[in-house]
Amino acid sequence: MIVLDVAMPALDGLAVCRRLRSKGLPTPILMLTARDAVPDRVAGLEAGADDYLIKPFAVQELIARLRALTRRGSDTLGTPLRSYGDLTLDIAARRATRAGRPIELTAREVDLLELLLREPGRVVTRERAIEEIWDDGAEANVVDRYVTRLRRKLGTPPLIRTVRGSGFTLRA
Repeated sequence: MIVLDVAMPALDGLAVCRRLRSKGLPTPILMLTARDAVPDRVAGLEAGADDYLIKPFAVQELIARLRALTRRGSDTLGTPLRSYGDLTLDIAARRATRAGRPIELTAREVDLLELLLREPGRVVTRERAIEEIWDDGAEANVVDRYVTRLRRKLGTPPLIRTVRGSGFTLRA
């Protein structure tokens, strides 16, 4: 995570941001600056920043924005495709294919699949899925329902495995 101010000595934050992006750096960038005019905000985002926060700011809002950028995952900025076996997810377009066949998914199904694709073979707990995709008020069985729907849509052989008492994993 990089937090940049626009007003910096020598090289301004916009130029730094442009340079980082031109070198292919996928790390999330938050512009934190006193410049609050719409053209300034647009310039920051067009320079490659992922978010723009105006000073003065509430610390809680800064933390929430940093968490949101972290949830998105810095690697998704540099790698718009995630694959596992014959399954591919285009994160930017939010489209999945399996063996070249398009799969129609809802927004939450895409989010859940992307979460599983981040670390294939590792267990994703229901609690983690709820925390990252739903709100804390969601019941654990909502994850089970979405996993069931994803399994059906992904077809055979099944890719999503249940790890009893723990959660779910992608495993061929």
